[in-house]
Amino acid sequence: MRLEGRKALVTGGASGIGAAIAARLAAEGAEVWVGDIDTEGAERVAGEVNGHAVELDVTDLESANAAVEAAGTLDILVNNAGTDEFGFFTYTTPEQWQRVLSINLGGVLNCTHAALPAMQQAGYGRIVSISSEAGRVGSKGSAVYSAAKGGIVAFMKAIARENARYGITANSIAPGPIETPLLMGAKEFGEIGEKVIETMKSATQMGRLGQPDEVAAAAAFLASDDATYVTGETLGVSGGLGMV
Repeated sequence: MRLEGRKALVTGGASGIGAAIAARLAAEGAEVWVGDIDTEGAERVAGEVNGHAVELDVTDLESANAAVEAAGTLDILVNNAGTDEFGFFTYTTPEQWQRVLSINLGGVLNCTHAALPAMQQAGYGRIVSISSEAGRVGSKGSAVYSAAKGGIVAFMKAIARENARYGITANSIAPGPIETPLLMGAKEFGEIGEKVIETMKSATQMGRLGQPDEVAAAAAFLASDDATYVTGETLGVSGGLGMV
């Protein structure tokens, strides 16, 4: 129960990694708010973890402010909401770039901006943002996604530097290929094929896709006081894919 008495907001918490993080934080004692534009999914997950659901469009700063206000002063913010539109860069459009950037990177900026003032005033905070190994090594077919996820890593380092004096830590997690609805849905609808999934598996040292619960375990660690001396870091949860 490392998180007993703590209040957490998980963005993009209606499914996949976000739902797993919400469940793990709740299991460790946190009061969890599940934020998502998919309100039905958020309510379902909130019910499963005895938490609260809140409508949240991370691309809208006013929505982020409203979600944080509804939850009250947060101890923990997990920036998880994300998406991708697979395709080689030359075949993508500015409209696609904007969607991917506004959710993956803009959403982290909006929600962090909304949560920080109260954390600073309280003198305590844990901000955990879900980046990707794509943001560190680049991912073919996901150039803009890679750029957004790399931006998260740099942004968290800057937030860590600015806010250490307030007792706030800021870290990233870089998952590798994780068996989520986003990834498996892309395979099902032909955006990526089974061969690409097998290539992703072989790129890891463990030869398999990761599970959302494995990312959730890392998030719980960074959100807890076991990580009081960890800030500005990026923790790879990728089966060794990101080793250099």
